[in-house]
Amino acid sequence: MSGSLAHFSPIHVAIKTLRRILHNTSMSALSSPSAFSYELFRAVKRNEDSDGYFDELAAMDDAFLSELDGRSDAVTAFWVNVYNALVQRDLQVDISLYEHKRRFFGQQRHIVAGTDLSLDDIEHGILRSSKWKYGLGYLPRLFPSSFERTYRLLGVDPRIHFALNCGAESCPPIVAYTASNIDDELERSATSFLQQSSRYDRDANDVWVSRLFLYFRGNFGGRSGIYDTLERYGVIERGDRPRIRYQKYDWTLHKGMYRDEVSSA
Repeated sequence: MSGSLAHFSPIHVAIKTLRRILHNTSMSALSSPSAFSYELFRAVKRNEDSDGYFDELAAMDDAFLSELDGRSDAVTAFWVNVYNALVQRDLQVDISLYEHKRRFFGQQRHIVAGTDLSLDDIEHGILRSSKWKYGLGYLPRLFPSSFERTYRLLGVDPRIHFALNCGAESCPPIVAYTASNIDDELERSATSFLQQSSRYDRDANDVWVSRLFLYFRGNFGGRSGIYDTLERYGVIERGDRPRIRYQKYDWTLHKGMYRDEVSSA
């Protein structure tokens, strides 16, 4: 039997259907949106049949999603996991999408709780609390949707920039995040990324850092906030004020850039 015919054999279809049923059963038993997003991300990471998860994501009702209300840890874990899962799934399904960056990030082709969303809607609208993509972290995003206003974070945790992966070589590696331990998990992600991507040349008095610090300067608190961040994660010594140099951002595609997980849901 040829490979194409085997793919549609009764046995294959039965196995796929059973896996879908098991997925749906496990999803209905999940206690929270953040727990669901954790399993969604892990399914994509393992390159499993994740269609059932994405169907569930699209069909979520407001009552289930409203469990995120007032819990910044749960909101952050849910949307970071969803964003990273959507990016990786897009690249698994149709890698050519990445060739058109504006469409890749700006097209509302994803459905969450019955609402069409783009990757930009999730990153800049919800996780960055309605900040304009090109505003360097200072300018607001105009005309946010009612969905965005309902579910966006009240403020920006700059560490999300070390957790979100857009598919580019210069992006940070990704893991699944949990609501119960996200503060520690974001700390580990920030430490790992900054230690690996930054370079401090004391002789030249230059510190070379990810261009994410420029793209989202306001989220980090401007120049002084960038220094504070570099001190906090051991890139520079406390009190040092070298010239900040921004590395070129490498947009070369690098899908599946996962980091070893150190925690569980």
